Amino acid sequence: AVFLDQMDIDYLIASPYRRALDTIRPLSERLGKEIHTDERLIERVLSTGHLENWMECLEQTYDDFELRFQGGESSGEATARAIQVIQEAWDRPETSIVIVTHGALLSLIIKYYRKEFSFEDWKKLGNPDVYKLEMDTMEPFIEQVKLS
Repeated sequence: AVFLDQMDIDYLIASPYRRALDTIRPLSERLGKEIHTDERLIERVLSTGHLENWMECLEQTYDDFELRFQGGESSGEATARAIQVIQEAWDRPETSIVIVTHGALLSLIIKYYRKEFSFEDWKKLGNPDVYKLEMDTMEPFIEQVKLS
């Protein structure tokens, strides 16, 4: 909240999951801005069944975006719903928007804009981790923001 309070934030969107709301609430209170929730920002569902080797299964989904396990969603499906939120945010009149989601879904968003982002990069994500997405000369650009 202290870090983002230094920026001119206009709008807040978050996953409705408690962890995401608890993360953004201090900034919301600091700015006096409402938190808008969006179900499309919930964590990616790998499977509703038990996967003994879930890390290996998750790794496979970074190479095969159509791979889907029992009751879960493919990386392509999860990415598509997250990117819809981002595209709708770009169409809003506000110019500085904070979107709060979860690690696996965040990694798929990053991969959408930086194809080289991998399963190994996902394992290196921090908690929390902040990425800035900008449109620069009509090309989206995403980069990690170091919290200070």
